[in-house]
Amino acid sequence: FYDQISLKLEDRKNKFQQIVSPNSDDAGVTINQDAWFNITEMDAEKELEYKLHNPKNGVYAFILEGDVSINEEKLNRRDALGIQEVELLTIVANTDAKLLLMEIPMS
Repeated sequence: FYDQISLKLEDRKNKFQQIVSPNSDDAGVTINQDAWFNITEMDAEKELEYKLHNPKNGVYAFILEGDVSINEEKLNRRDALGIQEVELLTIVANTDAKLLLMEIPMS
């Protein structure tokens, strides 16, 4: 069986909206993996920080719309980036942008 949730734009506007988590007490759908998925829609020039739940995890970032910089790496629409061995991501929207972060185990 699968959980379903309703997602509202105001819950992810210039902030992270958690949509998947291994903890049933967290926001979003619960999965049996050490993984967290977050989505955001950022206005141009906004900055967000994402702190990893587990420092042994890595993050795959998918740029759905717009242009962003993640830890000073410039990315554009439809770009993806795998990041590991960090505890914090700094994300700057260079234009209005929408992105998905998937924090997952790297081993």
